[in-house]
Amino acid sequence: MSSAGKSLIAAGLCRIFHQDGYRVAPFKSQNMALNSFVTADGLEMGRAQVMQAEAAGTAPTVDMNPILLKPTSDRGSQVIVRGEVLDNMEARKYFEYKTELIPIIKESFKKLEEEYDIIVIEGAGSPAEINLKKNDIVNMGIAKMFDANVLLVGDIDRGGVFAQLVGTLELLPQDEKDRVKGLVINKFRGDKTILDPGIDMLVDKCGVPVCGTVPYIKDLKIDDEDSLTERFNSKVEATVDIAVIRLPHISNFTDFDVFDSISGCHVRYADDIYSLGTPDIIMIPGSKNTIADMRWLRERSLDNEIKRQAEKIPVFGICGGFQILGETIEDEYGSDSGAAKTYDTTPAYVAENGAVNCSDRLIKINGLGLLPITTVMKKEKTRRQVSGRLPELEGVFAGLSGKQYSGYEIHMGDSEMAASVISRGNIYGTYIHGIFDDSDIAAELVRILAGAKGVDIAKDSVVSYKDFKEEQYDKLAEVLRENLDMEYIYSVM
Repeated sequence: MSSAGKSLIAAGLCRIFHQDGYRVAPFKSQNMALNSFVTADGLEMGRAQVMQAEAAGTAPTVDMNPILLKPTSDRGSQVIVRGEVLDNMEARKYFEYKTELIPIIKESFKKLEEEYDIIVIEGAGSPAEINLKKNDIVNMGIAKMFDANVLLVGDIDRGGVFAQLVGTLELLPQDEKDRVKGLVINKFRGDKTILDPGIDMLVDKCGVPVCGTVPYIKDLKIDDEDSLTERFNSKVEATVDIAVIRLPHISNFTDFDVFDSISGCHVRYADDIYSLGTPDIIMIPGSKNTIADMRWLRERSLDNEIKRQAEKIPVFGICGGFQILGETIEDEYGSDSGAAKTYDTTPAYVAENGAVNCSDRLIKINGLGLLPITTVMKKEKTRRQVSGRLPELEGVFAGLSGKQYSGYEIHMGDSEMAASVISRGNIYGTYIHGIFDDSDIAAELVRILAGAKGVDIAKDSVVSYKDFKEEQYDKLAEVLRENLDMEYIYSVM
């Protein structure tokens, strides 16, 4: 099922095979996520496969994730094929269309086969979603397409892991069941010997060996796959308290993962004025539907609360969050949330809502008005990697001026901006995802915030984020080596 830990198990296997001297690539034919990345050649892919590629010691390419679905609503997604936007589709339309993409999936896989020794394929959700079995292009359909054997991962932390595994196998047709060569029980807490009677019965019922029971890795800090991440519920006391607004269409929240590597700093997620509390800084993340999320802020009175707190603490917006900090956001073409329809510009509606609407969506809305920008959504998406030095900044983060940065941009809208980061007082905005990752910008930001509270965070206590991630991948691999039967796994490959 979703969030059983497939992404991390796949990443750990990529790391192990890389450590053992093989050329390794991850592969997920179709990923649904709002966390995405731009490759060196300006193409968009899911961050989960980027994370797995890092674990495998190789550069990410769109062949590792040829189809990316980015939800725009409860019923539709933007369909990205080999890194470029194909269309916005309702779920039913895509379900009928997706087999047209099989040649592209095969082409991407063939390119990986030519370059790598081992390909670790991750499925999506459950392989036994019987309503989605027809024309499957991501789970057992892919295993059959590329003649791959399968490990089935179950999540014991939520309970019912034996029913998960037995029930999944029972719902698979025999030819697919025969491909499942091992069961993995993931996220176990406690004494493994207590599981032994259940494992014996599981093997008897399934006829498939259990090739590992992986413990819950409490302190592992690796990019999460999607909005089911446990980070959203994390609560830790820390010197520097960073509150990220948990927008309904939040995207690229991995922008804030770098702060996990800095001692004395904690990131938490807030979705109302009560959970927002009184942080040291408010971060507004990216959004796949900026106008709808601006309306959501207003409905929860978070707009006024952010503006109130902005008088005392810094506010930093990235991509959609940057757009929200501006004066207005306009979407004539429906790029942000669907097809354009008739404007409703009646003075009463505009006065009450600060917005222009249409029959089923907003097409123009007032932002928070904290930065002097306006945003107009375009038909074409901007995708590029960027690097440079930060401009002269105002406010508490003036000390960040001139620091080196690198990152990437993915956005539908254009805003008037003369620099990579715009600042007015203690309000900051940028389109650059990953702006904190490859430099000491995050560390200096935390030191400034801690210093304002009279706490000194020594510069030599901060490790590079790249080195930190390498340590985490090695830690994951070590745990898997200790708890998976790697000799058996090699034998069925």
